[in-house]
Amino acid sequence: QVQLVESGGGSVQTGGSVRLSCVISVNTYCMGWFRQAPGKEREGVASINNGARTRYADSVKDRFDISRENAKNTLYLQMNSLNSEDPAMYYCAARPSGGSCNPFMLPPIDPGAYNHWGQGTQVTVSS
Repeated sequence: QVQLVESGGGSVQTGGSVRLSCVISVNTYCMGWFRQAPGKEREGVASINNGARTRYADSVKDRFDISRENAKNTLYLQMNSLNSEDPAMYYCAARPSGGSCNPFMLPPIDPGAYNHWGQGTQVTVSS
């Protein structure tokens, strides 16, 4: 069974930065970060495949950076210039290759495309 454990969340000031980490028990081909704010649906933030191809939600493009270190079974999300739209529970997720998760396409960013999830880490932004 694939297990994912997020860390690195906390309270950050507007305009500040934070890095989230996610340790996964088994490296999988596609991995991503997702977030869910109270009263809202879970949304994709960024995704990456084993070939380091990445995809970002428009709302975080040029502010967030997703990366993975396969030797450490770890996924990262560097979050910069945080604003009032960013507070949420952040989840990492993973899925094996197949379907839209393949070397020839950008990795999926739809939460429904992922079948392994962590418990989440909270990020709050204060002014």
